[in-house]
Amino acid sequence: MTLLVLFGSFFAALIIGVPVAFALGLSSLITVFFLELPPVIVFQRMGAGINVFALMAIPFFIYAGELMLHGKIADRLVTLAGNALGHVRGGLGVVNVATSMLFGGISGSAVADASALGSTLIPIMRKRGYDDDYSVNITVSSATIGLTVPPSHNMIIYSIAAGGTVSVSSLFLAGFIPGVVTGLLLMATAYVIAVRRGYPADAFPGWKALFVSFVAAIPGLMTAVIIVGGVLSGVFTATESSAIAVIYAILVTLLVYRSLTWKGFVTATLGAVRTTAIVLLVIGMAAAFGWLLALEQVPARLFDMLQAISDNPIVILLIINVILLLLGTFMDMSPLIVITTPIFLPIAVNLGMDPVQFGIMLMINLGIGLVTPPVGSVLFVGCAVAKIRMEDTLKSIWPFYLALILALIAVTYVPAVSMTLPNLFGGA
Repeated sequence: MTLLVLFGSFFAALIIGVPVAFALGLSSLITVFFLELPPVIVFQRMGAGINVFALMAIPFFIYAGELMLHGKIADRLVTLAGNALGHVRGGLGVVNVATSMLFGGISGSAVADASALGSTLIPIMRKRGYDDDYSVNITVSSATIGLTVPPSHNMIIYSIAAGGTVSVSSLFLAGFIPGVVTGLLLMATAYVIAVRRGYPADAFPGWKALFVSFVAAIPGLMTAVIIVGGVLSGVFTATESSAIAVIYAILVTLLVYRSLTWKGFVTATLGAVRTTAIVLLVIGMAAAFGWLLALEQVPARLFDMLQAISDNPIVILLIINVILLLLGTFMDMSPLIVITTPIFLPIAVNLGMDPVQFGIMLMINLGIGLVTPPVGSVLFVGCAVAKIRMEDTLKSIWPFYLALILALIAVTYVPAVSMTLPNLFGGA
């Protein structure tokens, strides 16, 4: 009955339009009253949920991403990718994916990726004769690569939701190969569709132009190198690396590129404050909700239920993925990470899956939800940038969904895809 009250009140709040964070807090409060527990417990759990030192990395990584976004780092990356791959048939689609792989490793945000690259590439693709639905679909689907390519603040949220037992540096390492696999699958999809629709190819600008654009992009590309390299070498921790990222972003955009204006700086700062407030509020509310799930022994109950359906790990992992995919279609990523990690991680570990591998699986899975209606924030951003209706994109987005799902299957059932680098570097 307690779970009925908890989930019933939560979904009822969502249906009437209550924001996810407040729906989590309201349902937790209602359930505590139902259990005749002191309501102060909800606020204590909220405080405990955000009173974690590792969470300091989240506002800094968000701020660094905003600075890179408004400092127009994306423009250099678009030029580099265009010079390298623009001569392929339908090359701007492939360029879109390649730029997302590069920019994702700098911003760590799918929304920032879709916003920055969408506003830059979609108008260019429109002028070159690309259909708007193709441009939006490739932009939003490739934006999810930033969730797995480090640094990703969602990986930090997962590490905390897992009880702090999962190494952030191992998660950073584990995301590289899945990010590349996802990018290659999306590139292949973009190329096939471009050939079928007869999209043009640009002339190769020459090796000199390619080299010049590469040199120009190096300062921005060094962001991910400095962050990951510093963490792996032990120079600084993952939390400290986030502060380094902010300092480096300011130096690059202000002194090297000189592209960060005062207006852009203020906009980036306010955007980081706003996003951080939302993320931390969601984490706090979800922590209270998750505590009630643990109190009711939901993970153990769910594991017993899944074993009653099948004792085959392949089937159980498939069911978990389907549940996560469905949840991702109507809930944001941050609360889902905090809520579902304590539920499904013990089940995955019991099946022999490494917590790091499960984390990458979770990132890709919930990333698909960001481009899936009804609550697909990244899809909304892409449609808003292109000024087209979501219905126009959904008719032709399914090949890109298929590419993302293939990447998800590879990470789920082939441990080497995500675990090769962490094992190679000893889980540094």
